[in-house]
Amino acid sequence: MAITASQVNELRKLTGVGMMDCKKALVETDGDMQKAIELLRQKGQKMAAKRADRDANEGCVLAKTTGNYGALIMVSCETDFVANNADFIKFTTSILDAAMAKHLTTKEQVLDMELDGRKVSDNITDQVAKIGEKIELAHFEAIEAAKVYSYVHPGNRMGAVVGFNKEGFDEVGHNIAMQVVAMRPVALDADSVPQEVKDQELRVAIEKTKEELIGKAVDAALKKAGINPAHVDSEEHMASNMGKGWITEEQVNQARQIKEQVAAEKVAQLSEQQINQIANGRLNKYFQENTLMEQEYIMESKVKVKDFIAKADKDLKCTGFKRLELGA
Repeated sequence: MAITASQVNELRKLTGVGMMDCKKALVETDGDMQKAIELLRQKGQKMAAKRADRDANEGCVLAKTTGNYGALIMVSCETDFVANNADFIKFTTSILDAAMAKHLTTKEQVLDMELDGRKVSDNITDQVAKIGEKIELAHFEAIEAAKVYSYVHPGNRMGAVVGFNKEGFDEVGHNIAMQVVAMRPVALDADSVPQEVKDQELRVAIEKTKEELIGKAVDAALKKAGINPAHVDSEEHMASNMGKGWITEEQVNQARQIKEQVAAEKVAQLSEQQINQIANGRLNKYFQENTLMEQEYIMESKVKVKDFIAKADKDLKCTGFKRLELGA
């Protein structure tokens, strides 16, 4: 049967799929609108399966709050062209609004939630058919507290929700949400950092401390022998610097011997107490830079976040936060 332009246009309005795909679907189903819709959905499922292994590093991050509840969502796609499209942002917003209306707390709940009569997971598959890119609900985070604040950085690439134990501090809450987005803390405070992260950071700090102590001893020995440590810090540099006439072959051989001998001597002399002391200092610095309460407040130099909050009210406490960022 002949397919009219009005039929194609109606199907396009119902599905959002391109005109040519709509026309093909109507031709294949002899003009049956419902069968054509189902055919396009099946096409979306096949396309989603084909694109499942593709990277989706672009997308849209949004956050909203309703008093004591806040939620943060990331719907990802393949290109910034799609991410910046008004319809894609509207689609992300519709999922967030529906999830917030139900006070959902997990990504799985959101995917199973109904939106416009169909599950969100099915709506996302429809978007794949419509847009032609991998689309997925990458993350959904929620937080509850006496008062929750949110901030989304312009461009919808990163955002945060932050909880407090008291109401009435909107400026403080907004600014701390900005702090979370800008400074990327990994936890609220040192006690909130997972033990496995602490253990890993301490191991790294110990190894770095050992390397630095050995390196300082080697550099001192090289300088004492009249050799510039920068000229012999790698085999590649030694060969290059000999070619430039900056160092002789004899000095290169001497440098190799010094590096091997002094490094072995220093390893034998290393004090475990000294290493642990320095390593724990590095770990404390990690907490200062990466936990929200210990970070320097971005709006006021030499003031920690915890002190900024206490200055607003001695009983005001940040109870937690969630943060999302595309590509992180």
